[in-house]
Amino acid sequence: MTKESIALHYLELTEVAALIRNRDISSREVTQAQLDRIAALDGDLHSYALVMADAALAQADVADAETAAGHSRGPLHGVPIAIKDLCQIKGFPTGAGMAVHRHVVSDEDATVVRRLKEGGAVLLGKPQLTEGAYSDHHPSVTPPRNPWHADYWPGISSSGSGAATAAGLCYGSLASDTGGSIRWPAAANGVTGLKPTWGRVSRYGVFELAPSLDHVGTMARSAVDAGTLLGAIAGGDPNDPTALLDPVPDYLATVIGDVRGLRIGIDAVWNNDGVDAGTQAALAEVITAFAALGVEIVDIEFPDVTQVVADWVPNCAVEAAVAHNATYAMHKDQYGSVLASVIEAGHAVSGTQYQEILLRRMAFRGQVEALFSKIDLLLTPVQPFAPLTLATIQTLGEQPGLIAMLQRYTCPFDMSGHPTLTMPGGFTQAGMPIGFQLVAGHLGEAKLIRAGAAFQSVSTWHRRHPVA
Repeated sequence: MTKESIALHYLELTEVAALIRNRDISSREVTQAQLDRIAALDGDLHSYALVMADAALAQADVADAETAAGHSRGPLHGVPIAIKDLCQIKGFPTGAGMAVHRHVVSDEDATVVRRLKEGGAVLLGKPQLTEGAYSDHHPSVTPPRNPWHADYWPGISSSGSGAATAAGLCYGSLASDTGGSIRWPAAANGVTGLKPTWGRVSRYGVFELAPSLDHVGTMARSAVDAGTLLGAIAGGDPNDPTALLDPVPDYLATVIGDVRGLRIGIDAVWNNDGVDAGTQAALAEVITAFAALGVEIVDIEFPDVTQVVADWVPNCAVEAAVAHNATYAMHKDQYGSVLASVIEAGHAVSGTQYQEILLRRMAFRGQVEALFSKIDLLLTPVQPFAPLTLATIQTLGEQPGLIAMLQRYTCPFDMSGHPTLTMPGGFTQAGMPIGFQLVAGHLGEAKLIRAGAAFQSVSTWHRRHPVA
């Protein structure tokens, strides 16, 4: 498939940015085309909780005026993107998927939103998410649909971000990941998702689920696009003391050059134990592609994740109980049953139990970081089975073993805080995307983006799109 044959709405973010920069098309034209597409398709997809049409067109007009004057704010100048409805945008409500917050208008921008505005991005609207960014939608919300097939799971909780990006309803989106919420939707919808190191991106003005697990990241059509978005939002923030002060690399510059000599670790036992044949076959092809690029494949043994996966639930529950302390007692009747049960579970965890979890988590983080003295990246599945149908997902509450399997390759890297990159690496016979995951050491996003760009230079999985 050539770039010329790809519809405007399926171009990569960086391709659209170049068209705007060269004045081959205006930001207003691109933005209006996106708004028209949202109006035509999102009545079925339900990917957006809020569309900000007038504000987006006004931002596009400003971008065009600056372009005409020879001024560009950066690589996102004039490009329409979406903001997960956890992030405050001044003058608009931030619902966080919750009935109690649905009409509460924000009086300031989240740091990530302010930085995107300063970079000239056009904000189309706010994709839908699960209630409070946990695992289920509020009963009053119509969940987003997977644009590849309506009978399949679109992931959680950044499901709206994944569906909108995959369906060509934005050129990229901000998302968040507490237990897998960038990686599951990225894999399910066939897009690229970047979960940065914990603290690489400020969480100021972003609704909390579990602060020490919450990662604000990006979804886009390619590793380069995801890195472009990350470069715009990353960095220290006086409003968030946990935001890391380390300098932000030029991620676009890091993709120049090859990846020969990079060491990618593979734990063959962990990657194959209980993993279905289709996912194994896709991973094998990914490994072959990296080897052909000159990457060194290294056999490693990853620390056992059984305990850390089990610890994620009470760890998240305690922090969720704290995050909702101001509203839950007064508005319990407006909470859905799943989020309410998590908050109640958090109140039941003792201080001693929580401290034990934190100590185990610190030890696990150290074990994972030690691995990266021997390798540059780790390659794993995103989940051990093919894309899940909605019928299967609806039975998860009755299958704790299935939940643990789903979390096996995602929760550990929220508990450790290490950065990950999820990319499409194949398709099932039913035509549904299969994702895989690269993991890097602390602040290793540049390596992830470089490796991801190299893989996507020799593969076309990320160039496949739903029919519409």
